[in-house]
Amino acid sequence: MGLFDQVLSTVGGLAAQQGGGAAGGLPEVVLHWLNDPQTGGLSGLVKTFEQQGMAHVVASWISNGQNLPINASQLQAVLGSDTVQRLAGQLGLNPAELSGQLAQWLPQIVDRLTPQGQLPAQGESPLVAEGLSLLKGLLG
Repeated sequence: MGLFDQVLSTVGGLAAQQGGGAAGGLPEVVLHWLNDPQTGGLSGLVKTFEQQGMAHVVASWISNGQNLPINASQLQAVLGSDTVQRLAGQLGLNPAELSGQLAQWLPQIVDRLTPQGQLPAQGESPLVAEGLSLLKGLLG
């Protein structure tokens, strides 16, 4: 299975598990967020984890080994309440609910976006954009 298929499989699994509704938009919002140049995208997320003393956790998601878990409160502390509230608002969820869902799915998404055990080169994120485009077609 190729990288593109793996990302779509992850996103499709997320959408199915969310069961539609506001939470069903979680994969789309996460892909937008990880592809947003204003937030630094996936590299920006890694940098945020590093700045918050959680480099080992995000590094495990990127590496080819087992993903270390993160709980909702740790994730909210790393991302900051502004980011969590903004993303939750986009989905119509409360921040605690979103943090719980992100803690469950973000490690898998990052893992699937980094199959070679490293971040994509700077500016090399058409896969996320392409996956988002296909996701919109499937859900929309």
